[in-house]
Amino acid sequence: MGVTNTVVERELDIDLVLSPEHSVAVPARLTYRTTDPYAVHVAFHIHSPNPVHWTFARELMVEGVFRPCGHGDVRIWPTRVDGRGVICLALTSPDGEALLQAPLDAVYTWLERTLLAVAPGTEAARLGIDEGLAALLAPTPADDLWLRDPWPSDESGCQDAGE
Repeated sequence: MGVTNTVVERELDIDLVLSPEHSVAVPARLTYRTTDPYAVHVAFHIHSPNPVHWTFARELMVEGVFRPCGHGDVRIWPTRVDGRGVICLALTSPDGEALLQAPLDAVYTWLERTLLAVAPGTEAARLGIDEGLAALLAPTPADDLWLRDPWPSDESGCQDAGE
């Protein structure tokens, strides 16, 4: 039975926070692929010639809609801004840092769709690792050649010259 590839996408405007008083709306796309079940992909400036792509753990995004999480390059936390729920993404790269705010409801709804596509804890089955390892390690007729002792014991009774 073949595994189908499902893609769950959502386009939305995410605010790039420039200062506490100023932000700029950035067109973005959230993407989840069942062929890459542990990851979420976010593309920023999607209508420009050079969109910016980030990939990180879906589990991080799921936790981030409820409580602060992450460290290093990606940190996520929920908060309220002007009375509306938002999810903040702090992204760090060698090229700089960005603080982004996305509508919490939109991200939460998209995440629910990803969880329906691949339930938490079932991601590994999607990858086919066990089947791939079984096929890789399955014996082949040529294995007999490699498994034989290359220096079979000599039963001829010959002695080494040094004895």
